[in-house]
Amino acid sequence: MFDRVTTAVRTLIERYLAVWLVLISLLAFWWPLLAGPGLGTSFDPFVWSKPWLDAMIGVTMLAIGSLLPRDEIRQVLRRWPTVLGGTTVQYVSMPLLAYGIGRAMGFEGPLLTGIIVVGCVPGAMASNVLTLAARANVSYSVSLTTSATLLSPLVVPVALKLTLGQWRTFSAVDTSLTLLCTVVIPVVVGHALSRLVPLWAAASRAVGPIVANLTILWIIALVVALNRDRLARIDAALLSALLAINVGGYLAGLAGGRLMRLPLSMRRALTLEVGMQNAGLGTFLVLGVLKDEPEAAIPTAAYTFGCMLTGTILARLWAEWGHGGDQEEE
Repeated sequence: MFDRVTTAVRTLIERYLAVWLVLISLLAFWWPLLAGPGLGTSFDPFVWSKPWLDAMIGVTMLAIGSLLPRDEIRQVLRRWPTVLGGTTVQYVSMPLLAYGIGRAMGFEGPLLTGIIVVGCVPGAMASNVLTLAARANVSYSVSLTTSATLLSPLVVPVALKLTLGQWRTFSAVDTSLTLLCTVVIPVVVGHALSRLVPLWAAASRAVGPIVANLTILWIIALVVALNRDRLARIDAALLSALLAINVGGYLAGLAGGRLMRLPLSMRRALTLEVGMQNAGLGTFLVLGVLKDEPEAAIPTAAYTFGCMLTGTILARLWAEWGHGGDQEEE
């Protein structure tokens, strides 16, 4: 009975993830009005949860680590040339796209910081879900997400230093240690617990996806609540820049897959992986590590809407066109 309920809840969340994203963001945006003049001003659950942002990221990564297939690390090592090649495509193309488009369109200050952070973070777990919906190679998608996540303490500080370092002062070492403690270690601990403790593995399969997705949704709602006034004045230029980065990421993934001569289903997995970024982690970096203004988190929140929408459309189109018969799913 419990398994049926959790499966139904998980399916409901994942199938309509974009819908829940819109609904909880609207709730966060309109909370003062919906809660009334008394409760709306005295208690804001979204803003209240800001001090817990790093803990929410840790819980999300622990859940993701717990959900990694038992032999996923072995899969990453076995197919390391294609995994490393795909991760390189992501960590080279996305920071360059974000930096180039942000500078070319004249952004500066917190908004430029947020745009660049969007390009520097690793891929999102949502790409794995959409890869499944697209009937592409889910195993390769998970391997790419795993690789990018484990390498993030090394690569993300370097990418941020090269792009932001010319006008911002921040500690690459502190950023690396923060990513290690809040991203990599929870993933490793979750994966180890799932391998060593059968009860933990069973519980993770049942509630892990629910916890991870709900936590990500709450993080985005937190960003919306912190930027209510600014979001009301968001302009088309920022949305255009984020859309250009998103589409550019898809094209870079597609081109990278062709250059590596990957099968069709792996090219599609790489395309979604490169174009979709971990906005929750980006928000954490902006607010918790770079200590920037809440306005800098607007691009990370807005990018989530955009990449979920475009990724869902792309996955749906690919599902209709077929998968090419070369999935090698696990």
